[in-house]
Amino acid sequence: MNEALRQTKTHLQELLFQHGINPRTNLGQNYLIDLNIVEYVVEQAHIGSDDVILEVGTGTGGMTAFMTYDAAHVISVELDRNMHALASAQLGDRENLTLMRQDALHNKNRFADEVLDEIRKQLSVDPRRRLKLVANLPYNVATPIVSNLVVTDLPWERMVVTIQLELGLRMQARPKSSTYGALSVWLQSQCYVKLLKRLPPSVFWPRPKVNSAIMQLVPNPRGRDTIADRPFFQDFLRRLFHQRRKMLRSVLVGMYNKQIEKQVIDDILQEMKLGEMARAEELPPKTLVELSNAIYHKVQEKS
Repeated sequence: MNEALRQTKTHLQELLFQHGINPRTNLGQNYLIDLNIVEYVVEQAHIGSDDVILEVGTGTGGMTAFMTYDAAHVISVELDRNMHALASAQLGDRENLTLMRQDALHNKNRFADEVLDEIRKQLSVDPRRRLKLVANLPYNVATPIVSNLVVTDLPWERMVVTIQLELGLRMQARPKSSTYGALSVWLQSQCYVKLLKRLPPSVFWPRPKVNSAIMQLVPNPRGRDTIADRPFFQDFLRRLFHQRRKMLRSVLVGMYNKQIEKQVIDDILQEMKLGEMARAEELPPKTLVELSNAIYHKVQEKS
């Protein structure tokens, strides 16, 4: 560890010790101690005066403070009571900052209503305002935070987040790879996903046992508009990739046996030129969107 990281780590340890706080691994608390990385994350977010920033995982508030200089408003959510109190003591007098002490998620499938209400409140101040997610995300909530923001109809413009490298690779995985799955398709069908930088454990304290990554996601409105029904598509992907290695036809017949006949599935697959040996893990996002749309319309006709 170089001298700058050692000094930052020591300062952080002393700050937490003074407040009687220990990092909680059950909450995925690993703090960025490389200030160059903190600055890089904020720079890649391109924060401007019309931006409402959502940060999940306030920590000590170092990145939070940095973002308040340029953002219209920062909403930072922290579950840990002690860390929230520490950040409030450090940052509580900033007018363009809302510190929330709670879980950002209602459950794994959606954000907490209080968080959504605060986001909408800040966005409503000016029609030009747009939302950005910028955060060193706790590992244990990174997947639902990112995927559930895509689920919403909020006008989000960019995400720049530090997450576990394995998750970042899953986000941008290609068909036929071992990491390609429902999350890969869900994000790539509606976003441009890019791995900006790989991070070693040494830039965090406590050191995680895995490597991390800084990921950038930008909306793809044209891709999103091709999806006939997004809740249906999300459910379609979850169920389909639960049996990713099975033959596509048998999986689809099992998924929709109470809604449409086998022959309808066969007709759809034949029209799309998806043969008997086709599997979900081999199909690109565009094809899976088209397949989901075709089945959705047939289900609607029968209902």
